Amino acid sequence: MRRPRAIDYLTINVYWFALSYLANSMGVLIQPVLVAALVPEAVKGTALGVMNALGLVVAIIIQPVMGAVSDRSTSRWGRRRPYILLGTGLDLLFLTMIGLAGNYWFLFAGVLLLQFASNTAHGPLQGLIPDLVPEERRGRAVGVKQVLEILGMIAGYLVSGYFLAQGHTWLAVGSIMALLALAVVFTVSLVREEPSKEVPTEPLLGYLLRIFNIDIRRYPDFAWWVVSRLFILLGMNLVRNYAVYYFGYLRGLPEAEAAGWASVLMAVIAVGIAIVSYPAGHLTDRVGRKPLNILSGMLGAFGAFLFLFAKGQTLFLVAGLEVIDLLAYGAVIGLSAGIFLSANWVWAIDLVPQEEAGRYLGVSNLATAGAGVVAGLGGGPLIDIFNALRPGLGYTALYLAAVLAFIVGTVLLVKVRETREAAFAVAG
Repeated sequence: MRRPRAIDYLTINVYWFALSYLANSMGVLIQPVLVAALVPEAVKGTALGVMNALGLVVAIIIQPVMGAVSDRSTSRWGRRRPYILLGTGLDLLFLTMIGLAGNYWFLFAGVLLLQFASNTAHGPLQGLIPDLVPEERRGRAVGVKQVLEILGMIAGYLVSGYFLAQGHTWLAVGSIMALLALAVVFTVSLVREEPSKEVPTEPLLGYLLRIFNIDIRRYPDFAWWVVSRLFILLGMNLVRNYAVYYFGYLRGLPEAEAAGWASVLMAVIAVGIAIVSYPAGHLTDRVGRKPLNILSGMLGAFGAFLFLFAKGQTLFLVAGLEVIDLLAYGAVIGLSAGIFLSANWVWAIDLVPQEEAGRYLGVSNLATAGAGVVAGLGGGPLIDIFNALRPGLGYTALYLAAVLAFIVGTVLLVKVRETREAAFAVAG
């Protein structure tokens, strides 16, 4: 590997900006607005939740499979870029399908196909840094990746939220398409990959079947970490995924206008993540992994608890701008998420076998995407069932469930040992 130039860190990672913009705009803002326009009010939570959950099931399967397929690629264009280009082309097709959806089931099919397409690119994309950046430079490359992902998150929330609030759903979808097209042009034309010269000998099916073969008995701390991560991320997903509907209920707004407010809430959370994620990663080396992870879980439970008391009312003005209660409470969730996303991942790196770190960390997506599946299958119906008993009661049930998820995830952290040496005691 040659030493990367400064521009290489950007070109290798620029697609992450577009991918983050897509994921956060579509899942949190655009899909809730489209679903609410196509289904009865009484079942919109269930309709959205099931759609999101099954989409994430597709992601859980396709992302590691396509990553593994690209590992074995011998294309003269490189191992990763052909699949990134293919996935992006399919993204544009299925985003058009979503924009044209005139009924729920057409939209449902479009969302599942979009997950297939985006993860066809996402899985191989994760291999660019290991392939092209020397080990001693990877921290710098990952830092650029994280910055671009956070910027993509904030931009997605603000830009798509603005378009939706103005009633321009097609502009929100179109902004995603434009960014993906631009990002893939930069990636395909500027990233330099060498064709792989190693011809795989193991049959593809046998290789793929080994992806999820994790030795839980030998690495029990990793298993407890995965379960704990699932619960804490479940709490975060329950807080986030139905924010459009909660804002609409609190302020008596149609979903398109509520999406504008929800986008501001999501941006507040993203800014909180941006502020604390980098220092939190450094602080884990001083105070340890477990204390910061526990602090994150407690902050998350407290933030979700505050959501129970939101009225959608203005707390105070800053430079003439409203700061409503839900935005202030979202800042607490942002701090929790920022600490968690750094401190929890550093802990994971301690716990996995280093010779199989990529595979084990890839399997951790079972917790990441799995939390979204549970939030979809559980959160949406929970809102509809309790709202049918009394308007607004569904949101009380939702945020109580989020509080409980944060608490359970934090308690399970007790089962995970702090140091790498202790974690591998069972391994002998």
